Amino acid sequence: MVLVDHQVGLYSGVRDISVGDLKHNVVALAKAAQVLRLPLVVTTTAADSMWGPLIPELAAALPANLEVIDRSTVNAWDDERVVGAIRATGRKKLILSGVSTEVCLALPAMAAMAEGFDTYGAIDASGTFWQAKREAGLARMTQAGVIPVDYSNVMVEILADNADPLAVDVYAALDMPFAVLVGQIADAYTKR
Repeated sequence: MVLVDHQVGLYSGVRDISVGDLKHNVVALAKAAQVLRLPLVVTTTAADSMWGPLIPELAAALPANLEVIDRSTVNAWDDERVVGAIRATGRKKLILSGVSTEVCLALPAMAAMAEGFDTYGAIDASGTFWQAKREAGLARMTQAGVIPVDYSNVMVEILADNADPLAVDVYAALDMPFAVLVGQIADAYTKR
């Protein structure tokens, strides 16, 4: 799981998804990744001088000992520390999200694809400043082979089996709005 530049300053310009939904989705993605024991690589760009810190909700959801890699490069893939952290996981499948979609998500996702990684872009855990930018980023990524996913379907696909002991915690981490109703229905059937 690679979370690129979910920073306060960048969120202030997001217009293609509500900031509340974006925060919800990226935090849920990070929490579910931890339940599933997926390695996390998290970056910021110019956190002290330009774009500010991680959004507080995401910072609070991350492990306390996780090093957030602050870099200056536009493309996170151009920073050796980021690529080194990704390679150190030993994983060949990457799930990325970023703000902005057409830069912070698309550029490293396409670079990872070019280097042989299976790359998934969590579209609803990414945002940008204008709908045309979103569409251009999505078009570029899909042409390069990046697979668009949403924050919950990719985690449920990794879970694979609702009988898995982690299932309850994964669904709780995802905090899907309809899940409360599903839980109420399940409770009703068990009380018969």
